[in-house]
Amino acid sequence: MITRMWRGWTAAVDADTYERFLLEELFPRMMRTIAGFAGADVLRRPDGDEVAFVTLTRFDSLDAIRAFAGDDYETPVLEPTARALLARYDERAVHYDTATCARTAATSSVTSTGFAR
Repeated sequence: MITRMWRGWTAAVDADTYERFLLEELFPRMMRTIAGFAGADVLRRPDGDEVAFVTLTRFDSLDAIRAFAGDDYETPVLEPTARALLARYDERAVHYDTATCARTAATSSVTSTGFAR
């Protein structure tokens, strides 16, 4: 599993709209249309007059990220709605090998996968 991390900032007035766009429109559409897209988390916090967002999108492989983002896969992929709501954003996404510890109903489990280069 590979996690793609990217940051963007909105004006405070646009923060709720941006979060709803990510969680109710963009990521569900990605789940339906992008092979190898495994899910996403959105982190949010006030940052001065803005609201900072960190998106953590998970993909099965680097090939799945390339299929989504292209050969220059560190370049952000920005939907027009996101561009309209963001005040500024990182020019590059970063990618991490992902190991997960998750609680299930009965036990906890730890999984890890290597970075596919």
